[in-house]
Amino acid sequence: MPGMSNLIERFIKEMLEETEDGMIEIGRNELAEQFGCAPSQINYVLTTRFTPYKGYYIESRRGGGGYIKIIKVGIEEDENMEELIVNTIGSSITKNKAYHIIEGLIEEKIITSREGDVMKASIEDVALARVTSGRNYLRADILKNMLLVLMK
Repeated sequence: MPGMSNLIERFIKEMLEETEDGMIEIGRNELAEQFGCAPSQINYVLTTRFTPYKGYYIESRRGGGGYIKIIKVGIEEDENMEELIVNTIGSSITKNKAYHIIEGLIEEKIITSREGDVMKASIEDVALARVTSGRNYLRADILKNMLLVLMK
């Protein structure tokens, strides 16, 4: 019998396949209750199996009315974007390298100058000032998520 994480992953992927837009909203607690597991098990599946590297964008809101929105973005359909997200950005990126990527996207007219400015502001050292270690890892995650949102 497959492990609990595999069952949860399969269930979520089947739900995504049934939608026309590749987007679902689910309650973390309700899903945990359905599978008879702790909500932390749902978090584990989401953070390990539904990553930007695999073309998933996840929004989460905690609290009583909390939900998880999972969006499947077809990065495999756009080889350039897949290359950019998986290989160029990777798991860590410096501010300068990220700025070069954003400038390239502006030059190629993939994003507007204004979008580029917003992207730069969100990964700027000042914006990440409270992060004492792993700033480049966080910067990479933020950049990848912004690119996924632009693709949907």
